[in-house]
Amino acid sequence: MSGKQNLFEEILDARGLKTQAQRDAFLNPSYDAKHDPFLLPDMQAAVDRLVVAHGKQEHITIYGDYDIDGLTAATVLLDAFSSFGFEHVDAFIPNRFVEGYGLTVDAIERIAEAGAQLIVTVDCGSLSHVPIGRAKELGVDVIVTDHHNVADEQPPAIAVINPKRSDHTYPFIDLAGVGVAFKLVQALQTRLDGLEQGQEKWLLDLVALGTVCDIVTLVDENRANVFWGLKVLAKTKRPGLKALMAVSRVDPNTVNARSLGFGLGPRMNAAGRLETAQIALDMLTADDPMIALEKAQQLDTLNSARRADQDQIFKAAVRQAGAFDSDNVLVVSSPDWNHGIVGIVAAKLLEKFKKPTFVLQEMGEETKGSARSYGDFSAADAIKSASGIITKGGGHKLAAGVTMPTQNIHAFREQVNKHYRDQNLMNQAAILLPKSDVVADLSSVDEPLVSLLATLEPFGNGNPQPVLKSENLIVMHVRKMGADAQHVKLDVKSPDGSTMQLLAFNAPEQFFVEPGEYIDAWYQPDINEWMGRRSVEGRLLHLELASTIDA
Repeated sequence: MSGKQNLFEEILDARGLKTQAQRDAFLNPSYDAKHDPFLLPDMQAAVDRLVVAHGKQEHITIYGDYDIDGLTAATVLLDAFSSFGFEHVDAFIPNRFVEGYGLTVDAIERIAEAGAQLIVTVDCGSLSHVPIGRAKELGVDVIVTDHHNVADEQPPAIAVINPKRSDHTYPFIDLAGVGVAFKLVQALQTRLDGLEQGQEKWLLDLVALGTVCDIVTLVDENRANVFWGLKVLAKTKRPGLKALMAVSRVDPNTVNARSLGFGLGPRMNAAGRLETAQIALDMLTADDPMIALEKAQQLDTLNSARRADQDQIFKAAVRQAGAFDSDNVLVVSSPDWNHGIVGIVAAKLLEKFKKPTFVLQEMGEETKGSARSYGDFSAADAIKSASGIITKGGGHKLAAGVTMPTQNIHAFREQVNKHYRDQNLMNQAAILLPKSDVVADLSSVDEPLVSLLATLEPFGNGNPQPVLKSENLIVMHVRKMGADAQHVKLDVKSPDGSTMQLLAFNAPEQFFVEPGEYIDAWYQPDINEWMGRRSVEGRLLHLELASTIDA
């Protein structure tokens, strides 16, 4: 067995894939191994109500969310309901800057006034007790499909389909919002004609996009949906996704999870961050290729503007962060920061300062913002601990949103830092350091190995791209790149004479080592193509100075 094959086997072992059966199931995920949708809570009640709506051809409004998970979920239901023969279906996507996140009483009243008899939520609604109560008063039934945190008591909906609920036997709780919507489609197939068994797979391009971009774990059903969804995306029938891949410079033949997370996803999310997510929904649902291209180009332009705004906010936030150097949780705010962008900035600040981070926009008397966390510190729990001084808030352990009176920012900062101290957390920064799958000699890291590693795709949360560690590498050459010399490329050589280039964008200070120094490097190998030449290079994640050895 070759060295690279041995190395690949070691990586499989390190990921708990020790038996051939485990490896086969992981490397070739079976779509047919999906779980019974009726094991989800309230699924039967939801299907029964939708069958009635189908028989009466009631007016149905799909209430989405403005992020990519909500947009893809809404499109999944619009597409599937059309196939099932529902004739009066529309979608309502709230505006981040008008309605804000989730269901609102005002939006419910407008939807009811427009004639809706049934609202189906996607990616929201689990905590919307008051708006759903108002819908009930107005004679409008609500079916919730969601995957966010749930309340002890469910809102007064016909059904609350959420795998996070404890009162069910569904075996996998980490579906994205679009995954839950897709389960509703699978359940409806058992009762309604129009979408034959197997034909629902054409929806998997949308399911893959929403699942990857919502950063749920890519295991179990999520892995199978994304694995097969990428194959559907490569030959998608949707003019909108074809146009989006074109403007994102994503080759359909080589589309992977990274293409979704860093190419398609940010462009779609840019609409809701800067203007209205309706642009992205119009692109996804467009039948006319020219309209689809126009919308995709709009998204591309908005994404460029989003990047420029994000860079400005980040630089200002870094300056402000210096005043809170001793805080365990970073809370920064300004009236000049767009709250549609602050979540991305929070993620960048977390990466830079190795701290859970809240970034807030002050909007007069009210302040709104986003949090990003890591390790054992839950952003959602921190917000909950401040319930007496905020207006509203919630989300996930690692990402959340909050709204509060502007005068309470200081009190909020003190409370979330007290909450951190109360947790008695230890060695959290170490959690952010990359963990290597194996220690590898550079001589074993070649194109055939990179091809083997690619069979572990799709990469993402729960299945990260493998990290290799190579030890005692001598630095032969250091090249600084970028307008501010913020990127670095290292030419390194191993004791056996093998060489590789290691590249890091926005590199931390310790990556700028000197030629002649010995390092241990943690990196992800990939293929670099330049001027017709192919070579293996490493994306440098971390390095430490090594003890010098005799060359």
